Amino acid sequence: MKLWIKTLALVVTIAWSAPSAAWWWNPNPSTYADTRYPVVLVHGMFGFDALIGVDYWYGIAEDLRKNGADIYTTQVPALDSTIARGEALLPQVEAIAAVHGKVNLIGHSHGGPTARYVARVRPDLVASVTSVGSPHKGSAVADLIVESPASGLADSLANALGGLIDLLSGGGYDQNAQASLQSLSAQGSAEFNSFAPAGIPTSACGEGASSANGVRFYSWGGTGVITNVLDPSDALLGTTSLAFGSSKNDGLVGRCSSHFGKIIRDNYFMNHLDEVNQALGLHSLFETDPKAVYKQHANRLKNAGL
Repeated sequence: MKLWIKTLALVVTIAWSAPSAAWWWNPNPSTYADTRYPVVLVHGMFGFDALIGVDYWYGIAEDLRKNGADIYTTQVPALDSTIARGEALLPQVEAIAAVHGKVNLIGHSHGGPTARYVARVRPDLVASVTSVGSPHKGSAVADLIVESPASGLADSLANALGGLIDLLSGGGYDQNAQASLQSLSAQGSAEFNSFAPAGIPTSACGEGASSANGVRFYSWGGTGVITNVLDPSDALLGTTSLAFGSSKNDGLVGRCSSHFGKIIRDNYFMNHLDEVNQALGLHSLFETDPKAVYKQHANRLKNAGL
């Protein structure tokens, strides 16, 4: 009897640890999001990989993995310039690409320009760059703060918050709110675009080139602000959205500024945090689940051979 139990336990252990042998646990494993190259997620301003047990990409990485994707989450400074964040991302991409050949970068908010930096300096490591709610031509909110007489106080408070986030998430990076806001301003974005112009629309609200140097470019964004009355972050985004006047925005990024490469869609009824399924999955009940948007995009990358 004891031998039978030990044998069964050994079979279960092998089947559980070897996916190729575990077909009978899941006879129909999904390969819908099984891209050729792994998907690497790059967080935005005040971002992290995981904070006190809560993922920045709330439920997204897990859902992609369930559908066959190979996912890596990265961590860069919560607050710093695009180039500094890109330099922090580069060795992580190099390590992943050393195993897989290339990567598909998906960056939210400031993570979009951060990913573009890596594609600019090492296009041989990157199969695609996808930006989600990224301010490629700057953010009116960043402009407002940079030009404010109280910008010094705002920088100090932001650095303190960024430092706390970094400490709790184990990042180990210095924080530079002034450099971060300058990079996200209209002027700072224009300067970065002159360094990395690939995929940026030449018209005010057009579509950019869909590829350059062997790298494919995609983007999507939202134009919702108050999307779920149960989400406390909606009130903050409702306030910041006032900086855009009557222009469509997600609370922090204007619709046209989010355009990069092939535009998948620029008017999801999502605000800036809904785009990464925050806070804690509280998004509009009348719009596509954010997790489904990422899953569909992974399938798009798969079908493109990426």
